[in-house]
Amino acid sequence: MFRIRFHGRGGQGMKTASRILGTAFFLEGFEVQDAPRYGAERRGAPIFAYVRAAREPIHERGVITRPDLVIVADDSLVAVPAAAVLPGIGDATVLLVNSRETPEVWKDRLKLRCRILALPVSADAEERAQLPFLGAACTGAAARLTGAIGRDRLAAAIGDEVGPYGETAVRRSLATALAAYDAMEEHEGLVRESTADAATGYRRPEWVDIPLEAVEFAAPDIHGAATTEQVNTGVWRTQKPVIDYTRCNRCSWVCSTLCPDSAIDVDADHTPRIDYDHCKGCMVCVAVCPPHAIHAEPEHGAAGASA
Repeated sequence: MFRIRFHGRGGQGMKTASRILGTAFFLEGFEVQDAPRYGAERRGAPIFAYVRAAREPIHERGVITRPDLVIVADDSLVAVPAAAVLPGIGDATVLLVNSRETPEVWKDRLKLRCRILALPVSADAEERAQLPFLGAACTGAAARLTGAIGRDRLAAAIGDEVGPYGETAVRRSLATALAAYDAMEEHEGLVRESTADAATGYRRPEWVDIPLEAVEFAAPDIHGAATTEQVNTGVWRTQKPVIDYTRCNRCSWVCSTLCPDSAIDVDADHTPRIDYDHCKGCMVCVAVCPPHAIHAEPEHGAAGASA
């Protein structure tokens, strides 16, 4: 069975990537599971999706804990514990990272004995509209690495899954996926199917009696209120809103009111200030600013911009 995990941020197309890969496997005659895992997070939050594919019925359920292939669309997630990129990686796992760094650099950083490859696409999307096509690149590379999916099946899967978004989306997704597919030619078949864990020696857990407590002790309760301010959600961003104060009209009631996370503070003279520790990069302020004084920059390119 192939066990594949996609790691990325909300908006980078990981959910779509898993669906395309799952459909391509299905068209090749495999039994398939594909599913994303995320909560109520918005764009920029770490998410992952997984795909299982086998020639026989799949009885495994839940997240993949021992992957054959791990694909990381955003290399900044490797250092985020909550993203859970590295757990379960073994010597036989292939790690594919979208990064400007070389595989050798990642090998030295992570001290892993598994095979590490670089995804042959740009590490950053300069326009927000390009982010979903990163998922297509991940899918194309994954398809070639398994050695089990042909170009025609990959193209058909993209047509099935991306078709509802229009002809332009299909064309660009297909071009991006096939470019990554071709770039992985020398590594075709590098990812191998692994066997399932044996159930021999399994022993059912013993029954544990838990005492029933009174409701004032056993009921769920919040003992630390107002803690969301301590959660730095600024690490979710792929793009950063930057204010050009030479164009700002100080109509701050617009951007500050419509910011869904109240991440825009207002000075006494109505000058807006963005709280980058809690700005998630949704870009609502960019869309609603009347004089277009707020623009978006890729997170790496916004370093040093005036706050």
